[in-house]
Amino acid sequence: MMKNYLGVDIGGTKTAVVLGTQEAKIIDKEIFPTRVERGPNFAITNIKKNIYKLCRRNNLSLKRIKKIGISCGGPLDSQKGVILSPPNLPGWDNIPLKDILQKEFNIPINLQNDANAGALAEWKFGVGKGYLNLIFLTMGTGMGAGLILNGKLYSGTNDLAGEVGHIRLDKDGPIGYNKKGSFEGFCSGGGIAQLAKKKFKKNLTARTVGKAALGGDKIALSIIEESGYYLGQGLAILIDILNPEIIVIGGIAVRLGNLILSPAREIVRKEALPLAAEKCRIVPAKLGENIGSIAALCVAIL
Repeated sequence: MMKNYLGVDIGGTKTAVVLGTQEAKIIDKEIFPTRVERGPNFAITNIKKNIYKLCRRNNLSLKRIKKIGISCGGPLDSQKGVILSPPNLPGWDNIPLKDILQKEFNIPINLQNDANAGALAEWKFGVGKGYLNLIFLTMGTGMGAGLILNGKLYSGTNDLAGEVGHIRLDKDGPIGYNKKGSFEGFCSGGGIAQLAKKKFKKNLTARTVGKAALGGDKIALSIIEESGYYLGQGLAILIDILNPEIIVIGGIAVRLGNLILSPAREIVRKEALPLAAEKCRIVPAKLGENIGSIAALCVAIL
């Protein structure tokens, strides 16, 4: 009998519930807005509804589901299954999501930081296959890192390894992770939107800015180049400290490719230790827009 797994990918903008196989192949998926302004209960209720919906649509009883994996922004306690207070999920403070869903479905549940989940996905099924030292950066609504060091996921003392979005890259700048001039402030969807507001004098999403930049708009291009400059500064720090073989970047880097990665690579060449920089590839995530779903499945599978 085929083993089935469920993944739940909770983001600041949208949440996906996905049904998949042991090889992380997606069978079916439902996506809905997280609506953070409505609090955690709104999203949790929708997670439950959509798990039942996927099972019904695929003629599966809950007994056929081996495990549920949840991928969510940190900080969190992966052992207890508690979401602590992610900056991209305001109001999600000390939410015992593992217990809530186990009580509902009576299925084993794993909870993991979304960056760690993404690192596992790209390492096992994506562009990071075969590497021993890998850094994965989310670069979506927020900015976090998942670390594979010497062939193992490194989570740190209390699941806070890889919270690179909190690093300050400049004394002033967009706010991310509650800090001006942070890595997340310059290199995330929220940060790019702040840069755009300053230059365009109106509210624009990072996706809108990215499309304009891909279309050749000069102001949009200058915003992406600025973000790319600071991305390079952040990458240089990580390369100097961790000496990775490959850095895989999801989200915005997947959509914009070399438009944002070329200025980042240029800064890395100038700022990082040359011997470390030349050994490190900087690439967009191979799993593309599906990475969040595959990452959530990996939390259940691995």
